[in-house]
Amino acid sequence: MRETSSRLLSLLALMQSRPAWPGSELAERLGVSTRTIRNDIDRLRELGYPVDATRGATGYYQLGVGAKLPPLLLDDEEAVAVAVGLRTGAGVSGMAESSTRALAKLEQVLPHRLRRQVNAIHTTMSKGPDNTGSNVEDPEVDPAVVSTIAAAIRDEHYLRFEYVVPESAPSFPILVEPYRLVSWQRYWYLVARDEASEWHTYRVDWMDLRMATGRRYKPRPMPGDDYTDFVLRDVASTGWKVHARITVFASAEEVLSRIHAAVGIVESVDDRSCILITGAESLEVVAVYIGMLGLDFHVTEPAALVKHLKLIGERYLRAIDSSPSAEGN
Repeated sequence: MRETSSRLLSLLALMQSRPAWPGSELAERLGVSTRTIRNDIDRLRELGYPVDATRGATGYYQLGVGAKLPPLLLDDEEAVAVAVGLRTGAGVSGMAESSTRALAKLEQVLPHRLRRQVNAIHTTMSKGPDNTGSNVEDPEVDPAVVSTIAAAIRDEHYLRFEYVVPESAPSFPILVEPYRLVSWQRYWYLVARDEASEWHTYRVDWMDLRMATGRRYKPRPMPGDDYTDFVLRDVASTGWKVHARITVFASAEEVLSRIHAAVGIVESVDDRSCILITGAESLEVVAVYIGMLGLDFHVTEPAALVKHLKLIGERYLRAIDSSPSAEGN
């Protein structure tokens, strides 16, 4: 009896791993006959698991939609992967509590052996700070808002919201065709078409969702489905609180070799100079980006950035002038 129960669980695990399985392949994977597979399928149906079957030379079995959810069946590597994902997810602003609850529920349904392994990860793992952190707090994003936007994308429904940009003009209503959610640098972005059929990036933490429209739109995806690249470029030029246009005295190829594509847009001027369009949530972070280039540059705007660079430049010079080695020379 234990052998049969174990085989049924293995059969369920296989059927959860992909949509359709020929009976002969299931039999081969479990080391039994196709007749035994048919009998096991009948047992699963008796237990309340809906299993659809297609007959013929190309026939197959697949789990159907029903009232009962098959048990959570994870092998050792899958359990570890889910636990690590939930543990690190607790470091995402707005999702710490829900990630912790999900991890607790996962531990409750796992067998004792895997539960001990997952619990070991939970109690011994810590998430260090991101090396791209800044002096600006991460935005709080409501998981329910992310879920609502994702559902609108899935169902191809128009999305209506008020867009509230901090320290900017009053909020304004927007109606869009939502296409993709992109998570980047601890922020969530929505890529969507507006009513003028133009592509835009919207920060989710600046969105105040309104009542669902229930209206469907006819999808017109972005050419190449390159939504992530669009977000990186759009945010670099328009999506930050601080934007800068910097002349760098090096070729565009040299600058691109020293930065991540997400840092900004590089426009070539000639063989020895280019324009870097970049930004961040604070003047301090923009200054760090520029300094990490290791190249000569010139900044004329914004005025606040020029003032900040002058301030930190003088601070660094004072640090050198007041050093013991400088006094000895």
